[in-house]
Amino acid sequence: MNPLEQKLLKTISAEHWKKIGVGQHHGICIPLFSIHSEKSCGIGEYLDLLGMIDWCQEVGMDVIQLLPINDTGLGTSPYSAISAFALNFLHLSLWALDGVEQIADYEEKISQMRYWNRTPRVKYHIIRELKLSFLRAYFEEHFDRISEQESYKTFVAQNNWLDTYALFRALKEKKLWMDWEKWEPEFKSPTPEQRTQLLMEHHAEIDFYKFLQFLCFEQMKQVKAHASSKGVLLKGDIPILISRDSADVWSKPHLFLMEYAAGAPPDMYTKKGQYWGFPVYDWDAMEKDDFSWWKQRLEIASHLYHLYRIDHVVGFFRFWAIPRAKQAIEGHFIPENESLWLFQGRRLMEMMVKAAPILPIGEDLGLVPQNVKEALYALGICGTKVMRWEHDSKGTYIPIDRYQPLTMTTLSTHDTDTLQLWWRHFPKEAKKYCEFKEWDYRPFLDNERHKEILHDSHHSSSLFHVNLLNEYLALFEDLTSINMSDERINIPGKILERNWTFRYRPTLEGIFAHQPLRALMKELELHT
Repeated sequence: MNPLEQKLLKTISAEHWKKIGVGQHHGICIPLFSIHSEKSCGIGEYLDLLGMIDWCQEVGMDVIQLLPINDTGLGTSPYSAISAFALNFLHLSLWALDGVEQIADYEEKISQMRYWNRTPRVKYHIIRELKLSFLRAYFEEHFDRISEQESYKTFVAQNNWLDTYALFRALKEKKLWMDWEKWEPEFKSPTPEQRTQLLMEHHAEIDFYKFLQFLCFEQMKQVKAHASSKGVLLKGDIPILISRDSADVWSKPHLFLMEYAAGAPPDMYTKKGQYWGFPVYDWDAMEKDDFSWWKQRLEIASHLYHLYRIDHVVGFFRFWAIPRAKQAIEGHFIPENESLWLFQGRRLMEMMVKAAPILPIGEDLGLVPQNVKEALYALGICGTKVMRWEHDSKGTYIPIDRYQPLTMTTLSTHDTDTLQLWWRHFPKEAKKYCEFKEWDYRPFLDNERHKEILHDSHHSSSLFHVNLLNEYLALFEDLTSINMSDERINIPGKILERNWTFRYRPTLEGIFAHQPLRALMKELELHT
């Protein structure tokens, strides 16, 4: 047993590390909405992941990281869900549903939806309407039968959040998606008696949405089981925040400081700070409830994944809280007393590690105090290293063999430029990187250098090495967007139609059959 393993097996995360193994792990990060197979119906689907798992195992990778897959309502951002628990039914693989061929005009309807795989970007509004219509027909045909199965009854009995979520979803549709804070009192804050009445009045819609959740969880259960059988780890993504207009905030407003909105303080990149709009947690109220909401959230995640990304992990130590309708610059940290940050963060991290049998990996990017990072390492929790941002105090790039082992090395994230775009958009940084690598600077990143940087990303001293799938496809003209800018997944801080609509150019079948791509994976020497 090496010293690092000995150290980790003495931390609070020891049992989690025993399950996954203290060693080098390599993988890819994909937004589920971005992939598409020949069986997909306009958007990436849960069972599309089965083939991706096989491919990763074949090319020597053992991690698949997903962006969040929760229900986003009419929105598209996976980081602004209307439920911390419910999955997004848009990702259901319709072709695999039991008895689906009994739906009238089944093949024609599926074919119509598959047409929308061809668009360069995901057309959520069209796919949502088509899938909802199809799923309502499936519900009418099969609910009575499936709801009598023990698996369905067990699922409903074990998930007490279902009624609240399904009622909220039904009321949102009845109110034409009006913000719940504008509803009439009997809907906005129903008494127990009124809630019982609402459940009765809307029982058909509630059954429909509970049914969809059963189907989603059954497919993801199949995906996780297949990943486990192939030795591939599924890494989920748990957004730290939840939409203000969500079933969770509607049903449990006492767990949130409703007078505040979360955001970020002014810094060198955003002089006025950032206003995100998400509600801030009332940690004292959550503690009085024994953190049951967070514990249930993580317990459910453990049935879907082997690992998870803790989004904005520094927020558990301190939040930038902005009085509602004020400017971000007018906010303040909660707790305001800086001496309490480490105590609060460690306490919350310990709660999360103990809550469920699943290993967290922190997203600790940006201006994160070093003592926060050290606190994570002491608990056996990895941080994240984006290679282009790893400088020392003099601005010199840090050699990859000097990275803290308890980290995940990556080239980019869903919120940043890809490697190719960064090289073009930030020439000063690219020139510095060339000096570090002892290269002559060129304004465009050629394949050989791109390949070498990819190789470096898999040979740092980090335990995890996970890149966006885009970074590998970018080496092949037939696998990447004609316009490189189209490879950007999200531009944070801006409300753009293009955000969260990115779709990989090739089908999954095209990726799996691409021999030069397989050869590239061998060249990266993932396990040497």
